[in-house]
Amino acid sequence: MPAGPKSTLRDVVAVLDELYDPRTAEPWDAVGTILGDLDAEVGRVLLAVDPVQAVADEAVALDVDLVVTHHPLWLSGVTALPASDPKGRVALTLLSNGIALHTCHTNADIPPRGVSAAMADALGLVESRPLQPATDPGPDLWTVFVPRDDADAVLAAMHAAGAGHHDGYDQVAFRWPGTGQFRPLAGADPAIGRIGELEHVEEVALRLVAAPGVREQVRAAMAAAHPYEVVAYDVVVGQPVPSDRGTGRIGRLPEPMPLAAFAQHVREALPAHGGATRLAGDPDRLVETVGLCGGSGDFLLGVATAAGADVYVTSDLKHHVVSEHLERSDACAVIDVPHWAAEWTWLPVAAAALTERLGATVVPQVSTLVTDPWTVSLVHPHSSSTDHPLDHRSPR
Repeated sequence: MPAGPKSTLRDVVAVLDELYDPRTAEPWDAVGTILGDLDAEVGRVLLAVDPVQAVADEAVALDVDLVVTHHPLWLSGVTALPASDPKGRVALTLLSNGIALHTCHTNADIPPRGVSAAMADALGLVESRPLQPATDPGPDLWTVFVPRDDADAVLAAMHAAGAGHHDGYDQVAFRWPGTGQFRPLAGADPAIGRIGELEHVEEVALRLVAAPGVREQVRAAMAAAHPYEVVAYDVVVGQPVPSDRGTGRIGRLPEPMPLAAFAQHVREALPAHGGATRLAGDPDRLVETVGLCGGSGDFLLGVATAAGADVYVTSDLKHHVVSEHLERSDACAVIDVPHWAAEWTWLPVAAAALTERLGATVVPQVSTLVTDPWTVSLVHPHSSSTDHPLDHRSPR
């Protein structure tokens, strides 16, 4: 264990959640802390793609406190953890050795330091950006009418609830004076005025912004601090704004190269594995603009073509999907790489982020176990490939 103070699992999770917001995960996904006590100390962290038994055994051998994986252990609920079940055995191995498990899956695919961005960096792309950009909800615009003497208290309560943050500033607001009028009716309990009489009050209109995520907190704080029984206010929902997040990446090579040479470059840039790197398209085609998606990315084939990619790199492509894609006159070339190898490129990035945020309190280590299920690729002797017919690459 590292000497000196340690972080807790809660500290590590806070960093991961900031980088890879679990709220951005797909609805079907299962991300977050799967096993572990958030108050437990964490000194050593192992990062891996798959939560399989070999990784669990490696975690025990390295005496780590936490395993962070890209793929979830489960995608649905379970009612038992028998050792006879492979996933149950993984969980029992980790639990019996006091090792926590945390997963960053689809929430790690889309951010700037996510899986596809890491893959783009590994391939040496420059000026990479999201292939399918995401948008963030724009800020809510609040307008609240309050008696002049109560304006400061209401504004302070709303600021304390999270309103008024904008582009590096806090406690942001605008106010202007005016006269409010109202007539309390039977059954009302007015803070100012009397039933049946028209009342005029010197008021202030407060205008401030707040993130949609704190809308209810701001509303509750405003109502609690406001003297009126019925508060007059407006909330205008902001328009979506461009985000630096998004699915896949697109960038360009420093220098164009033939597709066959680029495919070889891709193969060498990714960690060694026993799977196949497959190319679809004219091997002599010159490529410069590259689209990609870590993991299974067939749904972005058309997006990559429309974005001007010369070639699209992803995993798990099926025969009919690629065949139909190549029938298009404007189709980009396609390179299919092993799923594990593409997503492994994210692990060193996540490890570096933990070190940056938590310093020497944690020691992250990237697993070098090749957990790709394909161990050997056989190349047909009549293939145009220059590889040996038995193409088996051992892990680095």
